[in-house]
Formats: sequence, structure tokens, C-alpha cells
Amino acid sequence: MNNKETVKAGYNTIAINYLATRHADSEDVRLLDELVRRLPRGARVLDAGCGAGVPVTRILSQFFQVVGVDFAEAQIQLARKLVPQAQFVCQDITALGFPDATFDAICSYYSIIHIPRKVHEALFQRFYRLIKPLGLALLCLGAEDLEGDIVENYLGARMYWSHYDIETNLRLIRGCGFELIWSQVVADATSPGAGHLFVLVQKKRA
Repeated sequence: MNNKETVKAGYNTIAINYLATRHADSEDVRLLDELVRRLPRGARVLDAGCGAGVPVTRILSQFFQVVGVDFAEAQIQLARKLVPQAQFVCQDITALGFPDATFDAICSYYSIIHIPRKVHEALFQRFYRLIKPLGLALLCLGAEDLEGDIVENYLGARMYWSHYDIETNLRLIRGCGFELIWSQVVADATSPGAGHLFVLVQKKRA
């Protein structure tokens, strides 16, 4: 089983267990207020790696037209039940099939860190193309240098992670053309001592 299949099978297996760890009042989720404040109501937003849609897609869909994408079928099935007001697509976020300049913003929580880091730059470039000029992206990235790691029992399933350190992530983001609005490291509530880099970036004017 390759790393992509490990992640997909893992999130299918732990769909209910993972959902139980997500809370709307956590520090990471409160960062969504930045998108709510900066985007017009009814804006079109992509939630890339949406999982079961709770809490991120659910919160965003109170204000925007949201499309959630995830490649784990069990996650998408849950999301369609839990957040019926959003649209959900079962698809790999590294192979998104939307036209360029489709979205006013992209949000991605805890999904990029499960993708081999050699693919991250191409993914950021794809996100840049999918966003309209002056559109925003709120992304969760790694905060430490980790080429690849497998944990045999993550909430009941085998799981894979891969990401760059903070400086490398910021360099790659800027290299794609994004302007950095802010970056912040947020502690991982489920893994004591760990943290993730959150960035809010903007696409340049056309």
C-alpha cells in the first residue's frame, strides 16, 4: 500500500473517531473568522480535504457557497449528512478538476500534511490558479521538517505524514505568487507538543 492509499484507507477507517476529536471552539477553528470577516457573503469557497465537514465546512457554509472535497468515501458520506447545505465531491485534492479562477477562497485544514511534501509546491500552484485575483487561502501546513512518517495506530488506523519546516513552507508559498497576510503556529490539541503552521495568503491582482 502506497502512502496515498494509507491515508485514504486510514481516514475511511477512523471517520467517526476523527470526527469526535474536532471541536468548533478550538484555536485553529477560530482562525476561520479571518475568512468570514474578509470575504463577501455568498463567496465561493473550496474546503480542500474537508473530512466529515465538521466543524470547518459547517461554519463556512453559514456564510458562503462551499464545495468540500475529500478522497475518503466514508468522510464524504458523513459530510453530506452533517452539512447538507454544502456541496461535496469525492476527489483527490492533488488532482482537482475545477477550472482556473473558480473560487474566492480556499481553506485546507490537516490535509496537506498527509501528502508527500515533494508535491506541495505543485499543490500550492494549483490552488493559486483556482483562486480568483485577490482571493484568499487559509492553509494548515507543517511546522517541522518531516520527509515522511508512518504511525501504526492513529485513532485506530495506520497513518502517514510529510511536510516542510516553517521557513520552507513560507518560501514555497511566496514563490507561487501568494502574498503572506499572516502566519501562526497553533498547538495540536490531539498531539501534545506538536503544532501546525497556519497561513493566510492572498492572490495578487491580475
